[in-house]
Parts: sequence; C-alpha cells; structure tokens
Amino acid sequence: MLIEINVYNISVDYMLFNSYIYIFLFLPITLLIYFLLNKHKFIQLSKGLLVIASLFFYSFWNIKYLILIVCSMLFNYSIGTTLNNYEITHLKINRKAVLAFGITINILLLSYYKYFDFFINNINSLFKADLPLLQIVLPLGISFFTFTQIAYLVDAYNKKVKEADFLNYALFVTFFPHLIAGPIIHHREMMPQFARLKNKIFSHKNLSIGLFLFSIGLFKKVILADNLSGFVSQGYDVVNNLNFFESWLVSISYTLQIYFDFSGYTDMALGVALMFNIILPLNFNSPYKAHNLQDFWRRWHMTLSRFLKDYIYIPLGGNRYGKLKTFQNLLTTFLLGGLWHGANWTFIVWGAIHGFGTIVHKLWKKLNFKMPAVLAIISTFIFINITWVFFRSENIHIALKMLKNMFGANGFLPPKIFHCHLRLEHLYSLTLDDITNTFYIIVLSFGLLFVSNSNQLTEKFKPSLWTAIITAFLLFICISNLVQPSEFLYFNF
Repeated sequence: MLIEINVYNISVDYMLFNSYIYIFLFLPITLLIYFLLNKHKFIQLSKGLLVIASLFFYSFWNIKYLILIVCSMLFNYSIGTTLNNYEITHLKINRKAVLAFGITINILLLSYYKYFDFFINNINSLFKADLPLLQIVLPLGISFFTFTQIAYLVDAYNKKVKEADFLNYALFVTFFPHLIAGPIIHHREMMPQFARLKNKIFSHKNLSIGLFLFSIGLFKKVILADNLSGFVSQGYDVVNNLNFFESWLVSISYTLQIYFDFSGYTDMALGVALMFNIILPLNFNSPYKAHNLQDFWRRWHMTLSRFLKDYIYIPLGGNRYGKLKTFQNLLTTFLLGGLWHGANWTFIVWGAIHGFGTIVHKLWKKLNFKMPAVLAIISTFIFINITWVFFRSENIHIALKMLKNMFGANGFLPPKIFHCHLRLEHLYSLTLDDITNTFYIIVLSFGLLFVSNSNQLTEKFKPSLWTAIITAFLLFICISNLVQPSEFLYFNF
C-alpha cells in the first residue's frame, strides 16, 4: 500500500551549498556584484540581480521547473494584491473567497507534484486497480516556497503585509539562501531588511560572522552528517541482521545525521544571508536538549513549527474550545506536519506519534507530574530517536522490523556478520570497528548536550585572528573532503 521511492540515492545534478561551484564561483560573484551595484546607487538593479541569481541557482537543477516557480510567484502576487485592494467592509466575504481560492490552488499544485502518485498507488492497493503511476519528479523546494507564499496570502488577508512591487515580492520568495530548504520566512520580517539603506553597505563584520556560521554548517554537513550517512544506509540495508545493540547504534546515528544535515544547511543559509546583511529567522536551538515534546518542537525546525501553529493549529481553534477539541487540533496539526514531509505512510505515522506524544505530555503536565531534568532530557531523546525510525524507513515494514530489533527481537549480542556490513568512513578514511563507532556516536551525542550551539557561538563571535584561523581551518577540512557533494536530506521533503 506504500509508494517505495528510494530518496536516499538520488544523483546530485544541481548546485549545492557544499559544492565547489557554489563556494568558489556563484556565492562570491553574486556578493561582489550585489554590493558594487549598491555602492553605485543601483538599488533596483541590485534587487534584480539577487532575483536573477536566485532563479539561476534554482534552475541549475532543472530549468523546466523555472516556469513553475515564476508562475507560482505571479499567481500569489496577484492574489495578494487583490486581497490588499479589497478595502470596502461589506466585501469581506469576497476577500475570504479570494484567500480560499489562493490557498486551494497552492495546495493543489503541491499535492499534484508531491502526493498524486501516492494517491494513485493507494487507490490501486485498496481497490485492486491497475492505474498507471505518473512518475512525477518532485520539484526542488516546492514545499518551502509554497508554505512561504501561503503564509504571505494569510498575512495579506489579515492586513499584516502589503506588497505593491513584484520585484520585491520575487526577492522575498526566491532569495537563494532560504529558497530550497528554508527557513520558512515571513514577508514582514524580511522585506524591511532589504529596504534598509544601511544594509546596502558592505559589512566586514557580517561577512566574518557569516563565513564563520557557514563554516560551522559546512562542517556539520560534510564531516559529521555525510560520515554518518553511509553507516546509516548500510545499517538499514541489513536491517534483518541487526540485534539490539546494532539497531540502537544505527537509529541514534540517523538521529544525529538528520540533525547535523538539516541544521548544517540552516547554518549555511543564515551565514550566507548575513553576508548580504540579511538576518534569517533561527530554525534550530539545541533540540536534543529538550525536556519534553513541546519543548522539542520549539527548538527543532522552528519556522515550520511556527507555521503549523499560526496557520493550522490556531485557525482550527487552538486550545480555545476545551480539552477534547484541543487534542483533536493537535493531532490534526501533527498529521498534516507529517504529511508535509513526504508522500509515505511512514511520515503520517511519524506525525501521529508526535501528536499523541504531545497530548500525553499535556495530560502529564495537567496532573502536575514532574521529572528530574536529566531524566526528562534522556526520555525525550529516546522518544525522538524511536520516532525517527519511521522518518528514515522506506516503508512501515522496515520501520517495524527496526523497532523490533531495538527491543531485542533479534538478540542482544553483536553477531560477527555486523563487522562485515557496517563501516563508518571517518575524516581520514579510517575504517572504524563497532567499539570506535560507539565511541564516535557517544562523543557526538554529548557534544550536542554540552557544547554551545551555532546560534550561541555566533552571538559571542568577535572578529579576530583566532576566529579567522578557526574559520579557515573548518573550511579547509570541509573543502578538502568535497569529493562528491551530497544532497541535503530535506531536499526530499
């Protein structure tokens, strides 16, 4: 009943943050021309440059989807303009209809590309039909730029934003640091920054901080996430052979991989934006230090959590209509959040588990039960780790098999075959055995708990020779290991 699409071995043929062409050509050339144009007072031209550069960055992957994002922007700009121009009170019902139409078209577009084959496959399974799949390729970043524009339409309806210039709107949607995998941004937090004259002047300080943050993100991706990737993939390839110890090692490795991969992307996005004197919203704040699920979602993918809360949970009624309705709204929000991540029942189950887990937390809190801080962090981490199994697995069967192994169904002692299947390639291509793998995972886990996160390091950052050396060292290590740039996990969502 599931579409089993292998999203973990897609060939990379588009421009990545962790690629030579981006680091040595695209980014420095765009920065140079942007600030040169601003220096000579060509403000509109500099905006146009960023839009063109962003569309080039996007279409480098597949130029045929350039028309998709341009049409999407034209449509949503038109709907937003219509909403802003309806100022007569008795036409409010018409504004609501315009908003509903705009949101519906966006959802239909996203559903076609992301869920149509999933829908057909489930119809075939349910009714024993043989409808052909369309084999639709998911356009890069469609989930992110669709949610960004839906938020814009709702804000325009509520008269929180107004944009009369299409160039500004295009810049808001396409600004390349956030375009493909977020953060999900709001018009009101971005466009005042682009309009500020002070931000048109090149800043050595912002460049230094941006490079520092970019180097941290690149290190997370290239050295940490990518080194864990092969280990995780090989573990899932032999899931039937894994015992208790091995399955926990593999699952925790993925828990670390997805954090370093996605937070690494976000660090790079924030760092690059800062080079242009633009501050993107934070997206991560040490999520594995969370004391409970609610705390976790205040720290993990923060802009998605904000979107789901502001544009789904609260409009559904939030917590305003009693406990039962609140729990229903929570579960609906998490189910939709899970479905947003992908067309697979594994994501729906993942969202449902988080929904029920949040409900249990609220009941626990209502009963005034308390847990020691250390135990709260450990139990929350274990819960998150277990739910990531559904997120990573290609289907429910694999997820359940992994979970059974994690609870001892395949025994507890490491079989010898494990050494033949699982290898972790480290920074200097050393082959590590299980003991070293375990030590490596433990060190990374403790690092997440006790080391300052990138947001905190950025706040403390002061340009100096020492910070320049650290930044250069991190960049050197990462660039030395860019043999075959790998895609980011959230590109698939």
